[in-house]
Amino acid sequence: MPFTRYKETGGPAEVEEEARRGSQTRHAIGELITCPFCMDLWIATGFTLGMIFALRFTRLIAMTLSVLAGADFLQLAYARLQQ
Repeated sequence: MPFTRYKETGGPAEVEEEARRGSQTRHAIGELITCPFCMDLWIATGFTLGMIFALRFTRLIAMTLSVLAGADFLQLAYARLQQ
């Protein structure tokens, strides 16, 4: 909570947050955390650096996230079939 503050509820089990205004650094980090487009850039940069410097660990993380995405997809498909 040092960089963001609660704004409102989003969807089910989601919250909306906004960047805190205290200092310029705090606000900039808060913007980077709450912006989905900015977060994509940080994640892609992390994976790129990981592929260069820590290939095995980065593959493990990528595999774990891929399995999680597949499980989420199956859960959404199951919920759609139940409707």
